[in-house]
Amino acid sequence: MPPNLKIDIYTSRFNPECIRAKGLLDRTGVDYNEFDVDLDEFHREIMRKRSGGSTSVPQVFINGKAIGGFDGLEGYLASLGGGGGPGAGGNATPSSL
Repeated sequence: MPPNLKIDIYTSRFNPECIRAKGLLDRTGVDYNEFDVDLDEFHREIMRKRSGGSTSVPQVFINGKAIGGFDGLEGYLASLGGGGGPGAGGNATPSSL
């Protein structure tokens, strides 16, 4: 896994897809910045702007590029050879706030 990844993830505390995405990052061993947008309107608005208006969580950004939700993160990490793939997740989509 490249050590120079800057990962920002916008989450909601009890959202299952957010929990899965953070678990995948934790298992991969990469550092990330988490922004819980449940009660944080400031970061929720930043997430909306960065994602082109999306209000679904999780929203993942790697090196400033929007990756999407859990499925996008899983695919990105798998392409680097550092996670994802069969058994790492499912086909669920991010949930809306």
